[in-house]
Amino acid sequence: MTPRIRALGPDDFDLWADCAHALWPEEPRDVLLADIRERAGPALGQSRAWGAWRGAEVCGFAELGLRPYANGCAGRPVAFLEGIWVAPAARRSGVGTALVGHLAREVRRAGLGEIGSDALIDNVVSQAAHRAWGFAEAERVVCFRKAL
Repeated sequence: MTPRIRALGPDDFDLWADCAHALWPEEPRDVLLADIRERAGPALGQSRAWGAWRGAEVCGFAELGLRPYANGCAGRPVAFLEGIWVAPAARRSGVGTALVGHLAREVRRAGLGEIGSDALIDNVVSQAAHRAWGFAEAERVVCFRKAL
């Protein structure tokens, strides 16, 4: 069954925070909610999110942002898949594919020609999912930090 996908708006910020917390459980939910309230908006230049439903249950969500650049992407600016989450019971059932397809149509409508994304180097499940959704690996980087 194909999920029903719709944009998440201000009335959905609590749901958006719940989904974001499921994806990034190390981040406190109240911090995620405050961040969403600060940066969410209707324009592609701001963070936007979409939810996927099967019946009354949310089975996935995806968050899209606009970055000045993204490693491996030619466009400037570039739409960036900031996060995507599919409920464990709905994985490998087409929810992620439906979300990415919906985002691709939104990005094309905005006049952009690509979507960037990333996955941690040891997250082989996410890497495989990205490949299944039509993403091609562009490069690998090691990030460094020097505390001052």
